[in-house]
Amino acid sequence: MKTEIALLLGAVGLTLIQVVIAAVGAMLQVGLPVLAGNRDNMPDVQGWAGRAARAHRNMLESLVLFAALVLSAHAVGASNATTVLGAQLFLWGRVAYAVLYIAGVPWVRTGAWVVSVAGMLMILLQFV
Repeated sequence: MKTEIALLLGAVGLTLIQVVIAAVGAMLQVGLPVLAGNRDNMPDVQGWAGRAARAHRNMLESLVLFAALVLSAHAVGASNATTVLGAQLFLWGRVAYAVLYIAGVPWVRTGAWVVSVAGMLMILLQFV
């Protein structure tokens, strides 16, 4: 298995972990009956649980782009040391982003996001 594909699967795993954390946080705040219902007029989830939900949504947005880049690089045989490093930067940047966001650490969280975007740009530039 190509390293970039393994890192993509790692990113999917991270996304799954994030959705579980966000769901547990929401359940602790609003209760399981509210979450199991149709969620009409559901109160906003606050604090770390709200940050977990926002971090998860942000990961979903980024995962689509990362997956497209990795799968495209794999399909055209563009895998090289730069695409591997880009994929590593993406995944570890996203791990740091999730932890920092849930913990409520501003600015440094943004730096972790920038690292993940730089990783995607490194992969993208291999197509130019």
